[in-house]
Amino acid sequence: MKKILALVLALAVSPVSVALADAPSSAPQELLWASDGEANVPYVFHDPAHESRMTGFEYELADAIAQRLHRKATFIQNDWDGLIPGLSRGLYGMVLDGIEMTPEHKAAVLFSRPYYVTSERIIVRHDQNGLDTMEALKGHTVGTIKDTTAERMLRRQGGSNVRSYEEETNAFSDLRNGRLDAILLDAPIALYYGSISPDMKLVGEPIGSMEYGIAFSPENRELRDQVDAALGEIIKDGTLHRILARWNLWTPLMANYTGDNSQPDIAPTEWDHYRQAMANTTGSGWHVLARRYVSFLPLIGQAALMTLAVSALAMVLAVALGLLLALSRHYGGAPLRFVAGIYVEVVRGTPLLIQVLFIFYGLPAFGIRLSPFMAGVLSLGLNYAAYEAENYRAGLLSVARGQMEAAIALNMTHWQALRLVIVPQAFRTVVPVMTNDFISLLKDSSLVSVITLTELSQTYVRLSSTYYDYFGTGIMVGLAYLLLGLPFVRLARMAERRLGRGFSAGAGHH
Repeated sequence: MKKILALVLALAVSPVSVALADAPSSAPQELLWASDGEANVPYVFHDPAHESRMTGFEYELADAIAQRLHRKATFIQNDWDGLIPGLSRGLYGMVLDGIEMTPEHKAAVLFSRPYYVTSERIIVRHDQNGLDTMEALKGHTVGTIKDTTAERMLRRQGGSNVRSYEEETNAFSDLRNGRLDAILLDAPIALYYGSISPDMKLVGEPIGSMEYGIAFSPENRELRDQVDAALGEIIKDGTLHRILARWNLWTPLMANYTGDNSQPDIAPTEWDHYRQAMANTTGSGWHVLARRYVSFLPLIGQAALMTLAVSALAMVLAVALGLLLALSRHYGGAPLRFVAGIYVEVVRGTPLLIQVLFIFYGLPAFGIRLSPFMAGVLSLGLNYAAYEAENYRAGLLSVARGQMEAAIALNMTHWQALRLVIVPQAFRTVVPVMTNDFISLLKDSSLVSVITLTELSQTYVRLSSTYYDYFGTGIMVGLAYLLLGLPFVRLARMAERRLGRGFSAGAGHH
């Protein structure tokens, strides 16, 4: 569905490990599966009426498969770019995320039989006419999702100004604001995003066809075969038909694929629930907005606590390691100075995102497996330690050389002189810089969302894309970041004043 090219490259990150098929038995054994449920209607997403509840037709399908295997389905949230690396690392056994079964993808991962067959649809603004075929889209600006069948169809045809997006919600926002003339997307996305908006409409006939499959690591063939058998039973006994009918997603394409031409009287209850939930939570009236924003507070609060915990622990690590690196570069022998210098230059010269991904997905190749929380703390701490080291080195250089000589003359050891004389004076000069670095670290903690941690920025993406409310939600999340940082600014100023008084008082005794 989204950013499909990532599937082809992802398996190069770390060796494949089989996590589920060979796991020890339990009662019931868990069936771990993953998807990106942040902005993924109607596949796997947070219910707009109850944000803490996960739902979606793929979510129900995973539950149905787990029941057939006498297991308990356990959902694991992961960013799209991390889904296949997480699969290869053994964080879960399978991935359901509207993954197209193209030849390129079949060469990269192991697929189940198709569980859904669909097509592309065109969405335009309600007042537009005439853009209801692929040919009619020529000469117009058309949006789609990056690395999908829809994008390849548009580029193969030519004649259109194609704009590719990471998230479908951004494409719909640009269509609404007049930056796009039309959108070409998978039919389920078009139905749930385009048809429920009064200012948009679906036009023309379904275009082409594609198949979605459940992805497994290539070495996890045993689990794939078990799921394939369960999926065959679900198709045969009509369970899949009932799930899709409740989501208003049963189509003639699915009837042809499954051979199920029955027409059971199944109301589209989940489709109706979603439309009603969106109607209740969207609008411009103050009471609607107030109710929506109040419902956001628990989610933003939980995300803020996660952001604070990761950032605070990472800063503690950065301060300790940074001081050690600074002392090594300033007072250590040649080997220590060389190693510390190499560390600082390498860490400062490579992107933090690469370091986060390497620690979480790359280190397992060497037998080091860290939880997402520990990987987030470690990656941020190790990165900021390099910057803190340079700050402390500058602070150490600001201390007059005579201070060390005087301390030695007073019969102090070298270590005592550093601990009691040099480091406190250097620390005083770098306190303001440390505060700025912690504020930066708070914001950089958003990068840990790529390793399944849900912090403030990820919460903003989910809420804003669900309700198309980037302004009000952005203000709330921005205030959360501000409130997290302000106390530390105050503490830093208090520490500066206290240290200033301490040194002034000490100076008066000479």
